[in-house]
Amino acid sequence: MTTPVYGAHEAKAYYVVESSYGVTPSTPSMTGLATTENVEPTLNPGLIKVRGTGSRDLQTIKTGLRQVGLKIEYNLPSASPIDFLLNVQTLESLSIEVVYEKTSETIDLLYTGCRFNTLTVECSVEDILKATAELIGQDVTIGTDKISGATYADHSGAVPYYESYIKKDTTTIDHVTDFRFTIENNLKRVPVIRTTDGHLLKYLPERHRNCTGELTFDFETKNEFDDIINDSDFSLEFGLGGTSKAVFSDCKWESISPPTRIEDLVSVKAPFVAKSVAIN
Repeated sequence: MTTPVYGAHEAKAYYVVESSYGVTPSTPSMTGLATTENVEPTLNPGLIKVRGTGSRDLQTIKTGLRQVGLKIEYNLPSASPIDFLLNVQTLESLSIEVVYEKTSETIDLLYTGCRFNTLTVECSVEDILKATAELIGQDVTIGTDKISGATYADHSGAVPYYESYIKKDTTTIDHVTDFRFTIENNLKRVPVIRTTDGHLLKYLPERHRNCTGELTFDFETKNEFDDIINDSDFSLEFGLGGTSKAVFSDCKWESISPPTRIEDLVSVKAPFVAKSVAIN
């Protein structure tokens, strides 16, 4: 029985790098993330609510700065692990198409001028590498069909935990059970006073970058305590599948906490902060 409501199995997200900010290339080659677990498109008209004397109610409601965004949670595809997340580093703008598709009809949300605001990558034993990307866009177009002339292909597969690794400086750490790292670009929506497209941001510049993360491992040595006491710098390298990796430079542990509970192993949570990161 055909129903008018949509299920997650009828939704897909595709992306393409833009040549000009906010402009989808003509006849684009759209790449899909078949491993997406959750996609959340958002649209906020930034309403301006005007009050005045003489009434308890609003006098008028005007459109303000349109705020569009996307949150995409996906498993890193083994076909090309860093193809999508590399844009958190290059800060290329993207057109991202969220398609809700039935045999009889299609709802198409085309987000343009999207840039990575934050990216989190995490992995646990007996699981696969997962990423959460939060993007800010300039505008969204709502249609009833896919992009005319576009071609579509998917990145598929997954990177299991045993195809990843963690190195501290040049030494492989072989007792980590979980890791997570986050890159924040702290983008800023910049509108200007103008009569054409005044409800859209004009610029979306990056500001200061934050590079942080956390390792969880069983307590075996005092090395991390020594690093904190000695104020030591180190690098951390995370394998992202194949030959891909993220390298955090000039790291320091922010804190060390080994909770010791009866009838359990001593597990250490070690958050870190880094000066910079390179993904390649």
